Amino acid sequence: MSTAIVQNFMAEMKMLGMMGVFEKSLKEATESKWSYSEFLDVMLQAESDFRAERKSARRIQAAKFKIRPAFEDFDFTAGRSITKAQLREIHQLKWLTQGRPLVLIGQTGVGKTFIAQAAGLHACQSGKSALFLNITTWMENLALARSCGTYLKFRDKLAKPDVLILDDFGMRKLTATEAQDLCEILEERSQGRSTVITTQLPLEHWSEVIADPVIADAIHDRLKHAALQIKITGPSFRAVKAKALETSEKGK
Repeated sequence: MSTAIVQNFMAEMKMLGMMGVFEKSLKEATESKWSYSEFLDVMLQAESDFRAERKSARRIQAAKFKIRPAFEDFDFTAGRSITKAQLREIHQLKWLTQGRPLVLIGQTGVGKTFIAQAAGLHACQSGKSALFLNITTWMENLALARSCGTYLKFRDKLAKPDVLILDDFGMRKLTATEAQDLCEILEERSQGRSTVITTQLPLEHWSEVIADPVIADAIHDRLKHAALQIKITGPSFRAVKAKALETSEKGK
């Protein structure tokens, strides 16, 4: 059977990973006198790797990240309080395996959203699903779902991902209904799925943006005892970048 016919069969059976390495691997197998099993191992591994990469790409696309940062790109020279040990703890995803929430607390520009998206991206690359939502977008989608009678469908959508990232909690106050909806989502996701929340507000101040004190207390209690909390202090990335540009300009 000719190589062209073999490749046609691979294309028809959608073995695109094998097809991509077939000619190169066949040449190497002939030159190095591989056994049939060695050649088969290489072909199967290529197909497995190709499918895994394609699934990972689909998960990343579905997550709707604003950016796709990597943990190794985090700038430790900016003088922020988060340590390499804390970043390593997030990267290891043990909190995700345990189904624990992750709460990142700090002022604007200290890297909360960067770290949250890096965690979500790493989760996608590790075989988990994720969804990123700014809190304002969540509130707008929530209002739309309620007005259209699709609230339960929207809630199910938020309950499904292994990692749900809610960015910038506290930027807008929640009504009693919105707070109840958030409480229900956290409750549904407490059974083995992790929620990542970035916020400028320490947990004890969440009652300032949640209209119903009973619901605020319920949310606070749930996160206080279950979440991995990391507080980040330090200069804003934007301020550090602006200062670096100013120094660069002066040096010219």
